[in-house]
Amino acid sequence: MAKDLLLEIGTEEIPARFMNNALEQLKTKTETELQENRLEYETVATYGTPRRLAVVVSGLAEKQADLVTEVKGPSKKVAFDEEGNPTKAVQGFARGQGVDVADLIVRETDNGEYVFAVVKDDGRSASEILPSLLKSIVLSLNFPKPMRWGYQKMRFARPIRWLVALFGSDVVNFEIAGVTSGRESRGHRFLCEENVVLEHAGEYLKKLEEAYVIVDQNRRREEIWRQIRELARAQGGMVEENPELLEEVTYLLEYPTALCGTFEEKYLKLPDEVLITPMQEHQRYFPVKDARGNLLNKFITVRNGTSEYIDIVTAGNEKVLKARLADAEFFYQEDIKQPLETKVETLKNVVFQEKLGTIYEKVERIKELTAYLSDLLAPEYKEAALRTAHLSKADLETHMVYEFPELQGIMGGYYAAHDGEPELVWRGIREHWQPRFAGDAVPETVTGTLVSIADKIDTIVGCFGIGIQPTGSQDPYALRRQAQGICQIILQKQFALSLRELVERAFALYDGKLTESKETVTDNVLQFFKQRIETIFQDMGISYDTVDAVLAAGWDKPLDALQRAQALEKFRREEQFEALSTAFKRASNLAEKAGTGTDVDESLFQEEVERKLWQAVARVEEKLERSGDYYQMLQEIASLRQPVDDFFEQVMVMAEDERIRENRLALLKHVRNLVVEKTGIKLDLVS
Repeated sequence: MAKDLLLEIGTEEIPARFMNNALEQLKTKTETELQENRLEYETVATYGTPRRLAVVVSGLAEKQADLVTEVKGPSKKVAFDEEGNPTKAVQGFARGQGVDVADLIVRETDNGEYVFAVVKDDGRSASEILPSLLKSIVLSLNFPKPMRWGYQKMRFARPIRWLVALFGSDVVNFEIAGVTSGRESRGHRFLCEENVVLEHAGEYLKKLEEAYVIVDQNRRREEIWRQIRELARAQGGMVEENPELLEEVTYLLEYPTALCGTFEEKYLKLPDEVLITPMQEHQRYFPVKDARGNLLNKFITVRNGTSEYIDIVTAGNEKVLKARLADAEFFYQEDIKQPLETKVETLKNVVFQEKLGTIYEKVERIKELTAYLSDLLAPEYKEAALRTAHLSKADLETHMVYEFPELQGIMGGYYAAHDGEPELVWRGIREHWQPRFAGDAVPETVTGTLVSIADKIDTIVGCFGIGIQPTGSQDPYALRRQAQGICQIILQKQFALSLRELVERAFALYDGKLTESKETVTDNVLQFFKQRIETIFQDMGISYDTVDAVLAAGWDKPLDALQRAQALEKFRREEQFEALSTAFKRASNLAEKAGTGTDVDESLFQEEVERKLWQAVARVEEKLERSGDYYQMLQEIASLRQPVDDFFEQVMVMAEDERIRENRLALLKHVRNLVVEKTGIKLDLVS
């Protein structure tokens, strides 16, 4: 027989950002506990609202599966004497396993005949196991910022207020933090006054919905999005998809009802971001746009309840937003009274990092790095790029960005445009923060691109230079994201840029502020970039061993490394690859035994195949000097396959004569070095 199992952990409101991870943990830990306790089940589903975490196990067996194990004992010779009587050794073994000697069996093994005890562990009932099992699941959950309450020592996301634990119609009794499990749940905080009494686990979702709680977060999310879209259409507009906001709203309420509010049209004169940011980031509203993508003076939000008194709720939301937009309008008008240029000097009062100086000093370093990058990559844009760098952080001293930090760079772009700065400058200011997150677009303008690289490498080198490096999940200065951003820009813009030179230039500009040595910082930062490049390449679908083979030969220039990786991936699909790889690995392995010298003395050749291989290597080397295409290089190198095979078939590499042996090893070393140095690929790392 099988029954459904329900565990509901009722709490005070859990932060929305905790929920997804908590539900994943709950599902995984439940499955693990059931499997470890030999309790068979059909499915495990988890549900969550702000006030509860729940798991429902369908078809849970009422009893553990019996466990039969065979334990190996002494050999037959040791277990029984010549007359077949059990010895003390086997008697002790049987006693230790809890079986009679008569029940032992003899089985043939690779090492001869041995005695085995068949031990049967009768399964216990699920009702006996579940109290400790469910308690263990609850206590095993962890959260980013757990809290304690009252005089309790345990920590949880928020205080636990009730527990429901039902196996079929039976209560599973246990206690946590002074709360005893039972069959009473709670409905919507304001729409359901009485507790919800559950007769059995199977009626959980239905009974809770009758109490104005849609427990299934997936269904709740779909319902919210359906209502939002229908309401937007009814208002003659549309709402753009925003998965993060929708996810957050889903975990902020239990019974959704969408509503549409309005605000004064005069606020539409403000930049779109000035309106959207307070709506989305502060109020969790969905902006409404027309078919052309222009903002309308409408917003949609979702209340936690029914449509009763919806007009009063709408008016309340409109009042709150009006105050936000009035503040934003005031900030904007105050900011444009003075040119953005005037804010640069005030950056001397803003600390970038205690040991690294002010934002003003950072801007000066960014300008130097931008000049260096401009000379290297785009000399014709140098003047515009330097102006962009000069104004890049000025908006940090504006009222708008102080109130809405999410708008840094964006407002700088608007203010620079208002001041009459060239498009390359104001767009560059706006874009230099990009990419802001994984998957974000890189800057489109040359000015934004150059300043973005300069800004990010300055931060990375500065932090590494004072011993601040990401550890585990800790990355307070978002160095991983910034290094990833530099790599993305270099690859997408196809810049032949040296990371080592960039790091060394950034280090020099700190002019003695850094506590770590130049060599230490350079090595650590380059290793840090290597990890980002590995991730990017693998996300592009490049196989892990191709990545290893390429990066083992160098990653200082990410674009070059990508071109090598793509060439190798393409060449690996060729028929000749496997044979060439095998020959190269063989040559490489023997080359390791060669001395430090690589000079080959033709006068020491004793076999014609030696001379032919040497001549083939010379021809290929000459062609590689003229080729800039890594795929063509690999094809040229593939022509060495036959000479290498012939060499190994007809020549004893490890000859007795030391001079002959060293010369042959030097020849093989030359073959290996030719491949690695010219193509930047270590073929021996490709499986």
